[in-house]
Amino acid sequence: MNLPKYEESLALLHSWTRSESLRRHAFAVEAAMEHYARHFDEDVDLWRLTGLLHDMDYERHPTPEEHPFIGVEVLRAAGYPPIMLDAILGHATYSGTPRTTRLAKTLFAVDELAGFITAVAYVRPTKLIGMKVKSVRKKLKDKAFAAAVSRDEINQGAAELGMELGEHIAHVIAGMQARAERLQLQP
Repeated sequence: MNLPKYEESLALLHSWTRSESLRRHAFAVEAAMEHYARHFDEDVDLWRLTGLLHDMDYERHPTPEEHPFIGVEVLRAAGYPPIMLDAILGHATYSGTPRTTRLAKTLFAVDELAGFITAVAYVRPTKLIGMKVKSVRKKLKDKAFAAAVSRDEINQGAAELGMELGEHIAHVIAGMQARAERLQLQP
């Protein structure tokens, strides 16, 4: 598969996304996708770029009428592969795009959870370092904590991967811990 270079993709993200928090979210999803690519023995570059660029248009086009459709058209014109574009469309439950590939199912599964784990890390003195599944599960039960994060989508994502929620959380934590410095989530 002919993929654009990482540096080119990063430049594209930066040109579309100015917010540091949205960029860090992209990096968190990228880190989790990289971890899962290695776990499933998949194409690491493809999976990383899918995570990195999944929300590239969100800052400019946050409505369900536009996101992720505009970003996908930009990526299509830039030569990104259809499997990646379908995964990005499928991460939005309202897009009508079924998640039929492991790539699409994984992107959907890690998106909300990576955001939630980031929120948990912000309230811990050691951030991602030493984070346990138990801590994340406890915070998931607190509906007031990171209330905008869909618990239903987190559960649905794990189910679509065919994993128990705790196992899925452990994978996403591990992926993010491997990139804790880049995510600015270390003490």
